[in-house]
Amino acid sequence: MAQAHADHHDSAIYFVPHSSKWPVFASVFLFVTMLGLASWLNHASWGKATFYVGLLGLAGILFKWFADVILESVSGFYNKQVDVSFRMGMVWFIFSEVMFFAAFFGALFYARQFALPWLGGEGDGAMTNATLWPNFTAAWPSSGPGQVGGTFQTIPAWGLPLINTLILLTSGVTVTLAHHALKAAQRKALLFWLGATVLLGCVFLVLQVEEYMHAYNELNLTMGSGIYGSTFFMLTGFHGAHVTLGTIMLAIMWLRCAKGHFTKENHFAFEAVAWYWHFVDVVWLGLFLFVYVL
Repeated sequence: MAQAHADHHDSAIYFVPHSSKWPVFASVFLFVTMLGLASWLNHASWGKATFYVGLLGLAGILFKWFADVILESVSGFYNKQVDVSFRMGMVWFIFSEVMFFAAFFGALFYARQFALPWLGGEGDGAMTNATLWPNFTAAWPSSGPGQVGGTFQTIPAWGLPLINTLILLTSGVTVTLAHHALKAAQRKALLFWLGATVLLGCVFLVLQVEEYMHAYNELNLTMGSGIYGSTFFMLTGFHGAHVTLGTIMLAIMWLRCAKGHFTKENHFAFEAVAWYWHFVDVVWLGLFLFVYVL
């Protein structure tokens, strides 16, 4: 029925949604969430409660926002022109995410290839090294001069990180199989492979939490462990946040597929989430190589 409505609107004017209050409320709760998190990390007594209040409010807003967009879609308001706009928007969004991670990988590269050798006495950093840090050796991983945060151990690449790499690579295959099943109108196979992708995303997150607990409790590797700790948790943490968001979106796609919202010709929402998931996979491969292996 949704496809029939969409075809009916193909010749209509471009659909412009009505004004929405959700972006304003989402911004407010996002601010509350980050304020609570920052306060929690700085040991404010009210930080933890504020963080969870903001997180719950943001989740509720996103639920309602998703519901409005889904209702517009199944009501047949989106024609081919709108579909093109959505695709362009998703491409630019993923590009912005690429640049987001490029900045963090750039910080890692700069610290390892420029700042650390300079502090170790290479080039015109010889005087600085001799004067301020005569005993500092420019070897990676490093917590920097003065061993900020104390000594620590790194997480071996061929343990949990390798397992998580295999999990994400497998999830890229399962979401592709789900997409092919959708285009072939094979509903049972679609739900199976998409459900498997959601499960793999959850397993990845559980193992990452276990890795963080091991790093903090047994390796003394924390966010305070100098430049290595900062870049390690910045890259892996933001990636974990993206996996969390991707898993939630995949779960929503599973529910929509179970309700029969998509057809083999009309399913861009599924495609957009699949694109995002493949992006998350590619970022992890770079992260595994440059953070864990090298």
